[in-house]
Amino acid sequence: MIRRVTETDVPAVVELVHDLARYERAEHECHLTEGQLREALFGPSPAVFGHVAEVDGAVGGFALWFLNFSTWRGVLGIYLEDLYVRPEHRGLGLGKALLQTLAQECVARGYARLEWSVLDWNEPSINFYKAAGAIPMDEWTVFRLTDDALRSFAG
Repeated sequence: MIRRVTETDVPAVVELVHDLARYERAEHECHLTEGQLREALFGPSPAVFGHVAEVDGAVGGFALWFLNFSTWRGVLGIYLEDLYVRPEHRGLGLGKALLQTLAQECVARGYARLEWSVLDWNEPSINFYKAAGAIPMDEWTVFRLTDDALRSFAG
């Protein structure tokens, strides 16, 4: 069952975010706390939205996303920050159901696109996304400023 994330889901989602970071070989970069996620999802100015996949009353997977804007299309879109399903719940269609739920959000709201990034080495996810009809944006390179570089550039 796919449903919107609730405050009571926050501990499970944070645990899954850390599981995802381990899977992506970047555990040392993941510092998300329950307080941070709770504020982002349910604070006075929510900036993040989410859905969970429930299996036997427990959170078996999640999708966290935020809105972006296409200047070329002139409308909002969804950027999928993270999608993850516990290994023991894979093969049940939860990942597909989470992604379809976000596609349905886009269609219902008149959003132009649903987009996300995937690591180049993550062939199972790449194949899953291609099977859904997603097109890799190979001509684009993601850039990021963080930590010292961000502070230095900010002046």
